[in-house]
Amino acid sequence: MIDLMPTSEEQAAAIVRAHQEMNRPLAICGGDTRSGFGNAVAAEDRLRSTRLSGIVAYNPGEMVMTARSGTPLAEVESALSESSQMLAFEPMDHRPIMARSGEPTIGGVFAANVSGPRRIIAGAARDSLLGVRFVNGKGEIIKAGGRVMKNVTGLDLVKLIAGSYGTLGFLTEVTFRVPPRPKTERTLLLSGLNDAEAANAMAAAMALPVEVSGAAHLPLTVTWKFLAGKLPEGEATVLRIEGLAGSVDVRIEKLAAAMSVFAAVTRLDEPESRRLWREIREVLPYADGTARPVWRVSVAPGTGHQLVAALRLEAGVDAFYDWQGGLVWMRMEAGPEGELVRRYIKALGGGHATLIRATGQARAATAAFHPEPEAVAMLSQRVKEKFDPAGIFNPGKMG
Repeated sequence: MIDLMPTSEEQAAAIVRAHQEMNRPLAICGGDTRSGFGNAVAAEDRLRSTRLSGIVAYNPGEMVMTARSGTPLAEVESALSESSQMLAFEPMDHRPIMARSGEPTIGGVFAANVSGPRRIIAGAARDSLLGVRFVNGKGEIIKAGGRVMKNVTGLDLVKLIAGSYGTLGFLTEVTFRVPPRPKTERTLLLSGLNDAEAANAMAAAMALPVEVSGAAHLPLTVTWKFLAGKLPEGEATVLRIEGLAGSVDVRIEKLAAAMSVFAAVTRLDEPESRRLWREIREVLPYADGTARPVWRVSVAPGTGHQLVAALRLEAGVDAFYDWQGGLVWMRMEAGPEGELVRRYIKALGGGHATLIRATGQARAATAAFHPEPEAVAMLSQRVKEKFDPAGIFNPGKMG
């Protein structure tokens, strides 16, 4: 595959126009850390954003940053850290689980709408995105959205681009909110709950006025893989509190008092808490160097454990839960079992299953993204035809 790496938006537009005229598809790529996502792309050339790099505008007082799409995520997070700010949606680094190298880019984060544990209170990556510049499939440079929420002309288009995996346009610049970074954090740990009991405990915790910013359940099969095996023995249900030190102390004591009716509780101080949530975000238990299938399933929080229990009657499944049980990370012991997974999701009221990792053979036989309802699929196709009439961006990526 030939890598095309423009150094300007105009160069990118010229490349796209040339490929449209030749009807020659383009794979869209940033740092190549998430290229394994989705279905196989039928393209011989790859348009990469890595030379479109640099922070364009950042005034911490405005709590907004603008960066070119190929800017390394590490550079963005370093600049934010110096000003005690952050990306609220806590983006996951997929390199460990995908066994990829390369450097994640801020454009790739928004293109894939990558969102971590704090999504339950801060929203997804797309909710932080205020504006974009991109090249559409006709080679036109498009600007949508703005730098402040009161100037949001084109905001719907911004939301549409986020999570489109490069199928609608080649991102060249993104503008996003950057809230203050919490001064400290602590985690409350409940020991020994089974999956169903943990779901009830997490629901009770989220209903309390203590602002839990992370709620995950780690069954017995995975707890030993976190914090280098230093978590207490048995299942662990973990609840994070963030903010000013005094406030965190008060809220975690209120949370501990409420949760003590469910299980024995212990506390993790800041260093261990930060490490634990980073490991949850990176799906550490399944960053095992294998190609065994890994699903990312989003369902109602109360049904995640029911899905896993039902699947275990017919397939080998290991799993743990984030987002109060609504995000289920599942590693299959054999094949992806895509039809089975999606059948049970439908039976339990619906949701989305995305095949994150699998062998090439398994990927060829299993749709990576959850099938859209017919009406939504027709609308998606019309949107795609509007943005990319020749269909040259990432053909086949999303089915």
